[in-house]
Amino acid sequence: MESTAREDEATLRKQVAALMPRARSDLAEMVGFRSVHDPQQFPPDECDGMVDWLLRAFADLGVEDVAAHVTSDGSKAVTGHIPGPEGAPTVLLYFHHDVQPPLGDDEWDSPVWELTERNGRWYGRGAADCKGNIAVHLTALRALAGEAGVTIKIIGEGSEEQGTGGLEDFAVRNPELLRADAILIADSGNFAVGEPSLTTTLRGIANIVVSVDTLDSAMHSGMFGGAAPDALAALISMLATLRDEHGNTTVTGLDAEARWSGVSYPPDRFRRDATVLDGVELVGSGSVSDMVWARPAVTVLGIDCPPVVGSSAAVQPRARARINLRVPPGMDSTHAQDALIEHLRGVTPWNARVSFEREAVGAPFVGSTSGPAYDTLTSALSTAYDSEVLIQGQGGSIPLCNVLQSLFPEAEIMLFGVEEPQCLIHAPNESVDPSEIERIALAEAIFLRDFRYR
Repeated sequence: MESTAREDEATLRKQVAALMPRARSDLAEMVGFRSVHDPQQFPPDECDGMVDWLLRAFADLGVEDVAAHVTSDGSKAVTGHIPGPEGAPTVLLYFHHDVQPPLGDDEWDSPVWELTERNGRWYGRGAADCKGNIAVHLTALRALAGEAGVTIKIIGEGSEEQGTGGLEDFAVRNPELLRADAILIADSGNFAVGEPSLTTTLRGIANIVVSVDTLDSAMHSGMFGGAAPDALAALISMLATLRDEHGNTTVTGLDAEARWSGVSYPPDRFRRDATVLDGVELVGSGSVSDMVWARPAVTVLGIDCPPVVGSSAAVQPRARARINLRVPPGMDSTHAQDALIEHLRGVTPWNARVSFEREAVGAPFVGSTSGPAYDTLTSALSTAYDSEVLIQGQGGSIPLCNVLQSLFPEAEIMLFGVEEPQCLIHAPNESVDPSEIERIALAEAIFLRDFRYR
């Protein structure tokens, strides 16, 4: 029996390896679609073309009732299913088919929308996030050739990067299309290349825009500077209170001392992953894992004020900033947003006029860490990589996870994928290591074959 299992594993491994040229051509075609779900930046027909490609690709694999559904934000969700044996559990495979904008073609070392191989990696926008994970699903299903032991459903999101909530609304309105015993969210990645990992927590989000007004108009700094209240200076002083001298987030009322109990993130590795410049210190009093997975983190995303080029000698009458607060598991995002606003209100100097605009609020998420699907997936990952599976968190947020958890409280929800740190997702020169596509596809195929036995 053990010999047969080894033979089956070896056969599946060979099948996945033989499919890698197809995986590359799939990914090249997908990267060619400029599927940014924002008509102000790219034509909507680019997203439509990507959806049409997916409908054909999954239908060719035998996925039944493949369909595109227009959601509340105008994006299209892709669904379909493959019936399994009678009484078999159901597995939902998630992906998103939209991508981040390129952030400037001149910052890329190869064409943004053309899959390009350099130094063993495949470059292009979406190569990892999340079209590389779509290639995983397609490769795993091809390798199984209809021999899965479960019923399989797919759900592809068309606006994940924009965060406009189309799929969250669709899921609530169409729960039967997504209902499953196990949900595999393929929008994460390993701790490092070759180190199989499950992401078990996601930080939530609580964004605000703060505006400061002090004068009716800009005033000559030579004539009025020194006594006239400078709105930009006021804003700077307020933002400076959000971190202490060590870089710890210091929003009044928020616990910033939690500890991470999973894998330790070595500082040297983090420096490389985060491209920290030589000589520049990491921030925070905790470990790297504590700081990026277990504690709140505040980031100033942007400031509205005169640019250096073209600025004049004037005291500024108004300024504003957009602030991102990442919220760890165990902390309520709305409470955190309230605390951030009250903190800034309390440190506003000179009785300046301050106002706040509430933006996105997303709850943190804790995925499955036990159960038959969890056991099967960790075993499959361990087999595919011949290595122990690591447990990590992620600083990002995926609001759909909380919606699915609310709709299907008995389902096991797990996050994995090809997006390891070297991928530089959301940045110029995004890439994927093809070995990650191969091994994650193998792990997924093993899971879809073996989950029935659990």
